[in-house]
Amino acid sequence: MTRQDQILTVEVVDSEGGTFTLREICERGDCHAEFVIKLVNHGVIAPVEDVPEAGQWQFDVAALSRLRKAMRLQRDLKINLPGLAMSLDLLDEVQEMRREVDRLNRQLRHLLGE
Repeated sequence: MTRQDQILTVEVVDSEGGTFTLREICERGDCHAEFVIKLVNHGVIAPVEDVPEAGQWQFDVAALSRLRKAMRLQRDLKINLPGLAMSLDLLDEVQEMRREVDRLNRQLRHLLGE
């Protein structure tokens, strides 16, 4: 990577802690409730609290973002549900590693006086 190349990472954070019902996350994610329930059952996304009744589930912004990623992966790559869970976990791990590398690079530049 040259000095001009940059990796831009954007993280959506809801500082007010807003949540979405099953219906709302389906509307925002443009999908059916059955799909969301399957994603929850396979561990792809998770409600904020562990409530057994799907009608009482609440989802945060991170779950909505993960839902959208899952939909893109399934649509573009035809990945099955267990594969979605593993793929998204690996993508999250890569993103975390990139953040760590960026943090270490900044720290190194600071120590070298650049």
